[in-house]
Amino acid sequence: MGYPGRAQGGWMLLVWVAAVSLLFAEGRRVRPPRCPVGCTCTKDNALCENVRSVPHTFPSDVVSLGGCTSLIFLILLDKSPFHSFRSFVKSGFNEIVGASFVHTPALQLLLFTANTLDFIDEDAFLGLPHLEYLFIENNRIASISPYAFRGLKSLIHLSLAYNNLETLPKDVFKGMEALTKVDLRGNNLICDCKLKWLVEWIHQTNATLDQIYCSGPPIYQGKKINDLLPHSFDCMTAEFASYQSLKFESISVGAFTFGDDQYIQDIDILKIRKPNDIETFMIDGESFFVIADSSKAGSTTVYKWNGNGFYSHQSLHPWFRDTDVEHLEIGNKPHLILSSSSQRPVVYQWNRSQKLFERRTDIPDMEDVFSVKHFKVKGELFICLTRFIGDSKVMRWDGAMFKEVQTFPSRGSMVFQPVSIGNWQYAILGSDYSLTQVYQWDTERGQFVPSQELNIQAPRAFSMVSIDNRVFLLASSFKGKTQIYEHLLIDLSN
Repeated sequence: MGYPGRAQGGWMLLVWVAAVSLLFAEGRRVRPPRCPVGCTCTKDNALCENVRSVPHTFPSDVVSLGGCTSLIFLILLDKSPFHSFRSFVKSGFNEIVGASFVHTPALQLLLFTANTLDFIDEDAFLGLPHLEYLFIENNRIASISPYAFRGLKSLIHLSLAYNNLETLPKDVFKGMEALTKVDLRGNNLICDCKLKWLVEWIHQTNATLDQIYCSGPPIYQGKKINDLLPHSFDCMTAEFASYQSLKFESISVGAFTFGDDQYIQDIDILKIRKPNDIETFMIDGESFFVIADSSKAGSTTVYKWNGNGFYSHQSLHPWFRDTDVEHLEIGNKPHLILSSSSQRPVVYQWNRSQKLFERRTDIPDMEDVFSVKHFKVKGELFICLTRFIGDSKVMRWDGAMFKEVQTFPSRGSMVFQPVSIGNWQYAILGSDYSLTQVYQWDTERGQFVPSQELNIQAPRAFSMVSIDNRVFLLASSFKGKTQIYEHLLIDLSN
C-alpha cells in the first residue's frame, strides 16, 4: 500500500528546495541594462535627447541609434530596412570620443542630428562590426580624426552633410570597402592640396557622392569637386631645414672640386689692395677671373690664363671702391656688372675683336649697391641688387636695359643671393638686424613670394652643394656659427 503521508511530505520538500534554488538563481542573475536617463527605448531602438554624453548602457537587443527630430525619426523609421534605430537629438556633448559604442556591438544604424558636435575622435565607432548606416548631419563638425571611422567594414551609407567641414583628413575612408554612398553636401570644403586625396578617391571608388562644391580657394570656388582632376593640383613645395651648425665664423662659403692639376699663385698687390670679390669665367675657350677691389687706391682687375698662370689682362673702374663683380651673358655676349659704394652699378660688355671689356651703361637710381647677382627664369635674365640701407631690388633685362620688377625692404643686408635647385628658384635676403628671408619664385606672378625665415647671425654668403642626391645650403656667418640647411621637397597633399 505505501505511505501517502510520507510521499506528500517528500514532494513538498522538493517544491520548497526548488523554490529556494530559484530565488538564489534570481539573486545571482544580472539584471538587463535599463534604458538610460534621457533616452526612450523600444524593443530594438533608442532615441536620446539632451544627454551630456553617449550612454554606455543600453538594452542588449537595441540595434539602432538615432539623433533627429521626431518628424525625421518617424519618416526614417517608416522607410528604414530596420525595425528601429537609435537617435541622439540636441545633445549637450560636442565630441564623439573613442570607443563610445563598444557596449552596443549589435548596432546597425546610428544617427546624430541637430547636436552641437564639432569633433569626431579616433576610433569613435570602435566595436561596431555590424553598423551599416551612419548619419552625422546638421551638426557643427569642423574636424575629424584620420582614424575616426576605423573598423567600420560593414558601413554602406555615410552622411556628414551640413556640418562645418573645410577639409577631410587623408584616407579617412580607408578600409571601408562596403561603402556605396557618401554625402558631403552643405559643408565649406576648401579644394586645396589637403583635399587632393578626395579627388583621387572619387575617381577610384565605387561609392557614389552627391554633387558637392568648392568654397575655395578662389581658383576653384563654386566648382564641383566631382569634376576636378588630381593633376590639377600643384602640391609640391620645398623648404630649407636646419641640418648642422659649424663652430666657426665665416665671411664666404663655397663648394669646389680638385682636378688633376693644382695651382697656387700670388696676385700683384700694386693693382689689388683690398679684394672684396672674385669671379671666374670663360670666354671663347679662354679662362679668366676678375677681382673687385674695394680700396680707395686700387682697381678692379681682369686676369687671363696664359698657359702658365693668370696674369693681369685689363684694369677696370679705378678708384671707385668696387664691392662686387658679376659675370653674365646678355644677348649671348659676355658682360660684367660692377657694384660700388661710391656710384651706381656699371655694366661692361666684352669686345671680341679687341678682347677687352668696354663700358656699356650703368643702372639708374641704384646708388650704394653692395652686390649684384644674376639668375634666369625661362630664358629671361634677372638680377638681384643688395643694399645695406635702403631697398634691395630684383630687375629684369628687357632687351635694352634693366627694369625694376620687385622691391624688398632691407636693413643691414650684405647678401641678396639667388639660388636655383632643379625647378626651384629662390632669392635669399640676409640681414645683420633681423631674420634672413627666403623668397620663392612664383611663375604666375612673375615675382618672388615669401617662403620662410632662417635664423643666421650676420650672413655674408650662401652657396649650394649636392652630395649623394641631397642638396644643402651653406650659409656663412660673420658673427655666429656657420649654418648648413638641407633642401627638402614636401608633398602638401600628404
